[in-house]
Formats: sequence, C-alpha cells, structure tokens
Amino acid sequence: MPSRDALPPLTCLRAFEAAARHGSFTQAGGELSLTQSAISRQIKRLEKDLGRPLFERTAEGLRPTPAGAHYFRVVQRLLRELGDETARLRRHGDDQQLTLASSPTIASHWLARRLPDFQRAHPEIEIRILTVEDPYRLDLDEFDLAFYYHLKGEVDPPGLLAEPLFGGEEVIAVCSAAYLERHGAIHDADDLLARHTLLVVEDHYNDWLTWEVWYRAQGLDWHPPAHRLRANSFQLLMNATLAGQGVTLGWAKLLEADLRQGTLVQALPLSLPSPGTLSLLTPQHRHLRPAPRAFRDWLLEEQGSAGRKGCSMDAAPRT
Repeated sequence: MPSRDALPPLTCLRAFEAAARHGSFTQAGGELSLTQSAISRQIKRLEKDLGRPLFERTAEGLRPTPAGAHYFRVVQRLLRELGDETARLRRHGDDQQLTLASSPTIASHWLARRLPDFQRAHPEIEIRILTVEDPYRLDLDEFDLAFYYHLKGEVDPPGLLAEPLFGGEEVIAVCSAAYLERHGAIHDADDLLARHTLLVVEDHYNDWLTWEVWYRAQGLDWHPPAHRLRANSFQLLMNATLAGQGVTLGWAKLLEADLRQGTLVQALPLSLPSPGTLSLLTPQHRHLRPAPRAFRDWLLEEQGSAGRKGCSMDAAPRT
C-alpha cells in the first residue's frame, strides 16, 4: 500500500483537472486522448487515494464537490506552474534550440518558406514553431523570437522589442486563379461587391483590416456585398481563398511567394498602404542565446534590415 505521504500519480491529477475544468469525463477524455471509462477509472483511483468523493452528478451534469472544487484550484495551479517551468527548462536547456512564435498565417505563408535556407546555413540548430493567434496569449518565457504585424498606437503586452522586416506593406485583394475561372473576371470594385464572394474575418482584433475600411480609404463606394463567407480565423480564410471559395484581403509582401507562384492572384489592381508591418519581436531584458541570435542576424540581413533600430512594442496585431 502506498505511503499516505506519497503524491497521487500525475495521470490521475491530469484526468481530474481536465474533468473538473470541462465538467465532463467524455470531454476530458477527448482532450487527453483517453476513453471516458479511462478517465472514470483515474478519478476513482484518485478518490480512493484521497478517501473522499471529488465529483457529484446533478441534473445539470457533473459538478465537483466542495472538496473537489478546492482541490481542482490547487491541482490546476500546480500543473500550470509545472508545465511552464518544464517548458522554460527545455527551451533554455539547449543552446542549439530555437522556438519561433507567430500566427498560423505568418507561419505557413512566410516563416516556414524561409526556414530551409536558414537550416542549410545552421544545420546544428533545432527549430520549434509555436503558433498562437493572439499575441496577448504569448508568455515571454515560451519563445525566443516572434513574428506578428506591428501596429503603432495600440496597447500591447509589455516587454517586447519590434524590428520591422518590411519597409512598407500594401493590403490587396487576392483570390485563386481557379476562382476566376469559375466565376469570371472581376471588372472593378463595384463588380466585386455585386457578383463575387468576399471572405470576411470575424475578429475585432483585426478591425483595422476590414473590407469596408479598405474600400472607403481608397475613396470607393461601399455597401455590403452580395455574397460573404465568414470565419473567425484568417488562416482558415486563406485556406478557403486557395481552395477557390472567394476573395480576401491580404498583405502583398506576406503573400509574395503565393503571388509569384500563381497560387494566388491579385483580384483588383488596387492596394492600400498597411498601417502595420510584419515585425520581428524579441523579449526585452533577456540575453539572446546563440541560436536565436544567429537566426535574428540571418533574417535581418536577408530582409535588408541589418542595423535598423527596433522600437518599443506598441502593438502586434495578428493575422
């Protein structure tokens, strides 16, 4: 029989934390890639070890007992701290590891296409990509360098230095060649609204990049389009654009490779200067290890930005 001072197995604690957070054994199992019965067995084992029930079933579903609710708060805090510290030690434990954070769109359309050249120059460096839509969710200890669009004048998490990678950026309307083949050419801005499908990001964080703003800033008449496809993810809209489902707004330099290869085409000969620019974000007050320093120097040289001064981070809107 285990000592009464022994801690419960980590698997039991993880199952309990997930079940209490979701209020469901089934959803906890889905998160942990376990069956509902496996979660139930872990909870019963933990309850036997503790000598008291942790959950009760009500008409509304599964609910922690008072003791279970208190234990959940303790376990959740400890598991989070353990996870954060484990990630920190893993990241800092090897000078040849490099963690790069960005939005999924930047990671897939821009960053991943530059990594092969860097890896050929630095085969000894192991790279990890962390995709986070919202820069507010970034923990400064989780990454070495990050890439987001930098928009001045907005409140943003402190502690980041921003170095613009592009001298200027244009926002353009893009679609796939297959879309034009199926729906015909887009004759002008009025025709786009009248006959075609506009892909729209439902995201308050990107209010500075909406179709209405794009139209009105160029002196174009705006009214709601005849057809819209909405999503809360810009990356999802980009996938829909590539699949020929409509026309979306995008950054010309971010999508340069797709435009050059013909997977995307400019739908209209119009553009709007972007208020934000893709920037390299570096946590301030941290000594850069050899791997992130090598990547930073390589990237800024590649982008023709070597020697450009960084500015204090005002904002980093995601794409």
